[in-house]
Amino acid sequence: MSVRVLGVIPARYASTRFPGKALAPICGKPMIRWVWEAARRALRLDELLVATDDKRIYDTVEGFGGRVCMTDARHASGTDRLAEAAADSGAGIAVNIQGDEPLMDPGLIDAVVAPLLEDAGLSCCTAVTHFRNLDELRNPDTAKVILDAEDRALYFSRAVIPHPRDGAPDLDMYHKHVGIYAYRAAFLECFTRLSSRLEEIERLEQLRMLEHGVVVRAVRVPYQPLGVDREGDIAAVERELERRGLSDT
Repeated sequence: MSVRVLGVIPARYASTRFPGKALAPICGKPMIRWVWEAARRALRLDELLVATDDKRIYDTVEGFGGRVCMTDARHASGTDRLAEAAADSGAGIAVNIQGDEPLMDPGLIDAVVAPLLEDAGLSCCTAVTHFRNLDELRNPDTAKVILDAEDRALYFSRAVIPHPRDGAPDLDMYHKHVGIYAYRAAFLECFTRLSSRLEEIERLEQLRMLEHGVVVRAVRVPYQPLGVDREGDIAAVERELERRGLSDT
């Protein structure tokens, strides 16, 4: 019997840096719709769902024909929201799809699902890519990850790690985290019960797993995220959509 794969797009309204960004208009459509339409093109997803805590987002998704559910507003992270949405789904694998990447490559979803389909002992998989320049490496909004020889994550940080003690950093030595996760669904309930001081300090939910010894496998991808962290990021996304001929305007 094949393993059912559920994709979940967590979408809360009260974003710290950009409240309501899931509904921000981008080339004539709300951002959440761009993400939904990109994720639907993934080949390995059997089902796709938006998980929100806000009726405005709920109504918007329902209005364009997407599947959506309401979740608790008190969740600490997107993965906690994913766990609630996936709890009664019957899926064997659940994918946490970032709700602020309207230009997401659906192949990215397929890439992080594949290792869980191949290795029944794996609980979590994420993605990494290369840094394009030093400014990007030094940006605290961009998470960095150190990998071991088997591409398992050793640590994630907003700081530049490993620290280049002698001279300028060599970009080839650094890995940029791409914020997408595929989980064994049975693991998610355990995840919600864990606490992590590291997660509180760095504001990176993946540290909750590492602090408790969970193996997080990374797949290397060429994909370069162009997400919306702040309102000012929308212009760059719109320019890229127009360049690709995807704009509705």
